[in-house]
Amino acid sequence: MSCDVAASAAILLATLAAPGQGRAPMPHSLTPAAWMQATTVAAAVNPLAQEPLYADIVRRAMRLRDETEAYRARLKGSPTVAGPDGFAADIAALSALDLQGHVDLAKRGSDGDLKCILKGISQDLPRKLAEVDGAKDPTAKDAALEDMFYLLRDNIEVITTPPTVQSGT
Repeated sequence: MSCDVAASAAILLATLAAPGQGRAPMPHSLTPAAWMQATTVAAAVNPLAQEPLYADIVRRAMRLRDETEAYRARLKGSPTVAGPDGFAADIAALSALDLQGHVDLAKRGSDGDLKCILKGISQDLPRKLAEVDGAKDPTAKDAALEDMFYLLRDNIEVITTPPTVQSGT
C-alpha cells in the first residue's frame, strides 16, 4: 500500500472517531459490562503517544489546533484580523517534527501506516498554511483555516489512537 493511500485511509478513519469528547452516557441497549468495555477501549491511548517526540507533536498540534479555531472565531468578527503571532513558524516546526517521527518509525522498521501518515501530514501542513496565507477573502480564509484545523486534529488523533489489529482478508 502506498503512503498516500495509507495516509488518506487512516485520516479518513481518524475523522470517524471522536477521542477526547468525554465519556458518553450508557445507552439503554448496552449492559453495564458491555458499556464499560466499550468506554475502556475508547479511552485507550497509543503507547507511542507517551514517547517524548510524539507527545511533543501532539502537544504542539493541540495548541495550533486551538489557535486555528480561535483565529477562525476572530475572523468572523473582523475579516481583517491578523493571524496568531508565530503561527507560520510553529506550523513549520510541527511539520519538521512530523517528518522526524516518520524517520524514527522508518528506523525502527515500522511497517505501519503511521509512518506514512506522519510524512503526509508533514507535507500537507505547509500547503495548508500557503492556502491560509493566499486566501483573498474572508470566506476563502475561513475555509482554509477549517482545513488546517482538521489536519491538526488528524495529526493528534493518528498518534493518540491505539493501533488496531487487522485480520487478513
